[in-house]
Amino acid sequence: MIPSGLTTGTWNFDASHSEVGFTVRHAGISKVRGNFDKVEATLAVGETLAETAVTVVIAADSFNSNDANRDAHVKSADFFDVEQFPELTFTATGIEASGSTYKVTGDLMIKGITHSVVMDTEFNGVAVDPFGATRSGFSGSTVISRKDFDLTWNAALETGGVLVGDKVTINVDAAFVAG
Repeated sequence: MIPSGLTTGTWNFDASHSEVGFTVRHAGISKVRGNFDKVEATLAVGETLAETAVTVVIAADSFNSNDANRDAHVKSADFFDVEQFPELTFTATGIEASGSTYKVTGDLMIKGITHSVVMDTEFNGVAVDPFGATRSGFSGSTVISRKDFDLTWNAALETGGVLVGDKVTINVDAAFVAG
């Protein structure tokens, strides 16, 4: 069932009120957080969830962890190799209602490698803003393995373990405006 208030048609991504972020374990003792500053997405709502489509394109070079040295390293061939692979993409392949939440399954492509992921998603509602625009909001997350996407660079720690954890949590807070 289509969430209440979400009308059929194209909903355009509102980048200024959205965030695509990540969290990854660092040195086994802390977490590094960051986001991607350049994201484009479209939500095409159909009559049913099966007819609804979500597409996301992320500029790999917009990776931002608030540390210029780390950002440059992650954009290099050791990780994203943004020169050769300028975009990360997500294309929904299915959406299932699960109570008041949704499971959005889709193909995530990073560094030219595609894997199916499931994003646990919450519909945050629909509202008309003071300027007359109809907006919708969603929050979602999924966990991926860096190794699945050939993001394998790492460094051993003197105390054991590695510098960068394998599991990366991807968090999305997305706002869309009815087209």
